[in-house]
Amino acid sequence: MRTKKFGFTLAEVLITLGIIGVVAAMTIPTLISNTNSAKFKSQYKKTLSTLNQAALMGTAQYDLDYASITTACGGGTDKPDVTASMCALINGTLSGATYYATASAMKIPGSTTAYSIKNNITNVAQANMTAYQLADGSVFAFNSAARSCTLAPGDPVTSATLNNCRGFIDVNGPTLPNKEVSCSTATDTKVASSVGNCIVRNNAADMGDIFPVVFHDGTVEPITSAARYVLNQSK
Repeated sequence: MRTKKFGFTLAEVLITLGIIGVVAAMTIPTLISNTNSAKFKSQYKKTLSTLNQAALMGTAQYDLDYASITTACGGGTDKPDVTASMCALINGTLSGATYYATASAMKIPGSTTAYSIKNNITNVAQANMTAYQLADGSVFAFNSAARSCTLAPGDPVTSATLNNCRGFIDVNGPTLPNKEVSCSTATDTKVASSVGNCIVRNNAADMGDIFPVVFHDGTVEPITSAARYVLNQSK
């Protein structure tokens, strides 16, 4: 009697591996984009919360928040009980934060290239802003001349008085992509108090790691429709 042996031919194995490769090539980029998007959203919300808590602590300890800033940022040695500056507020409330005179003073990891930003929707010289890197690696930056950042109740964030009070959060610091989040549908609004028709999809083209914000009174909030959409979806 003969015993039949069952198995796969070389052609069948190669075809199967080819199909697996095609499916992987189609799905892995989407999985990576979704993972990065979830990570960016989570860190964005966390950093916003940290900056809002800094204002609360500044008010409680030094009677100083974003509205009561009267002096331009002097650097990492500013003290909140001496100088009413944005740097003083940060120095007095956030431990472990590293001061940078300009965001461009940071270097992209593994490179000598200076930190810079892609797709600058807000048309602000963001790389020249004063920056702090938090202990968790995230970065936030602001205009060193920021002062009297306040809004009357009911005023929109589009108020021209807040031009010097704009900034941004880069949720993973100088690590790439260093790209500003943008709307997948509709036209992004440079300064927006609402989402409008903006939708940000979980893809590398639209979901960035940089979120434009505005500092005012005792709060920090998104200033573009894309950044506001991401925050609303993260709640």
